[in-house]
Amino acid sequence: MIEMMRPILEIAVIIPGMLLAYLSVKACLRQTPFKLVLWMFPLLLGISLSGGVVCYIFQITTRLILIPILLLLMLIYHKTLQISIWKSSSIFLAVCAVFACVKSLSRAVNAIMIFEPDIAEKQLWLCVKAGIFYNLICLSFVLIAWYPATHMVRILIADENFAQMWYIFWILPLIFIGLNQFMVPKYQSTLYTGRILQIYIVVSIVLLIILTLFYAIFLMMALSLNKNARLQQENHFLSLQRSRYDNLCAAIEETRQVRHDIRHHCLQLSALAETGDMEKVKEYLLRADSKMPGIDFHFCDNQAVDSILGYYSDHAKQEGIPFLAQIDIPENFAGDEMDICLVLSNLLENAIEASLKTEDSRRKIVIKMYLHHTHILLIQAENNFDAKILEKNGVFQSTKHSGNGIGIQSIRHITERNGGASSFTYKDGEFMAKIMIRI
Repeated sequence: MIEMMRPILEIAVIIPGMLLAYLSVKACLRQTPFKLVLWMFPLLLGISLSGGVVCYIFQITTRLILIPILLLLMLIYHKTLQISIWKSSSIFLAVCAVFACVKSLSRAVNAIMIFEPDIAEKQLWLCVKAGIFYNLICLSFVLIAWYPATHMVRILIADENFAQMWYIFWILPLIFIGLNQFMVPKYQSTLYTGRILQIYIVVSIVLLIILTLFYAIFLMMALSLNKNARLQQENHFLSLQRSRYDNLCAAIEETRQVRHDIRHHCLQLSALAETGDMEKVKEYLLRADSKMPGIDFHFCDNQAVDSILGYYSDHAKQEGIPFLAQIDIPENFAGDEMDICLVLSNLLENAIEASLKTEDSRRKIVIKMYLHHTHILLIQAENNFDAKILEKNGVFQSTKHSGNGIGIQSIRHITERNGGASSFTYKDGEFMAKIMIRI
């Protein structure tokens, strides 16, 4: 029985490994954490026990059976998440790289505990004590990484500014996995030759430290880039506000000029009326009306939201797209203006892009926004479309590039982060987005 426990302990690290992999993606789960645990834990336990029994019966190393197990778990991991395969595979490989370094260290500890070259030559798996050490160190890494994974790493996964980063991140953990596999001695007795065991221990620890430092440096750089991206977005919104302000000033000045000339208009109309030439009166009124400034320059009292709506309404008007906004929010409210502006920008940009591909007679954009019970912000956007909408496993696909659409995914992440919800429906050529954000 003890002999059978040895391969089981080696494979059982998939349990803390999957736990560590899920820590940073809790907001991206396709089901509740409770439901996931109900079927995932028995599955992992069954794989560990059955895999260990197979290794014991056929006297094979766990490496041969771990490869298909890890590939299966990577597929399951991706299917349970609402993120791209690049993100899910990168996170999964990052965990595997750490545990591969710990496995190398555990192999060295196993050699110290046995310390009999003749016996070690016949060993297929770690001894029970080394297997327990392996699992304890892996559990320790889960506890150490708990806070950064559930806070800082989660932010990076949710932020779509780093979508391209995940295309290359997987290379780093894959290199470390390869290095640790390359270090595995062909014969166990090799570790007892000269100072090979001491060197093996040092190299295993150094690799683990370097990998941890790489992750920490990468995380700090990513957070710094995230901060810079947020500042750039703020600058963009400020520029929109400035442009909006200049337009308002121009409109106000034009209105003042019209009011100043109103007396002249009255005198001119009186003179034309005295002659009884109504055609000239009508012609004069048409010319005067064309010089009147538009009145659709103000949507709400909140400057940030008003700037976004003003920018996209002007864009829609230039493209000949009817734009209707019903906004009822105060000048100041408790919500995060940046997040709300990001949601509005993504909604309206998608709506304009869809409208440009739609027949002129069917074009329209309707945006509604109001507070519900002072702590809930409701947003509803509607637009018609003629193009084909691509949706895969509940995730909308981009029409600009291959892969998931960034705009809608960003909206979902923002609403979930603020304790809200979002729904996107389309039927009979009409697309509707409903957003609820807690403030």
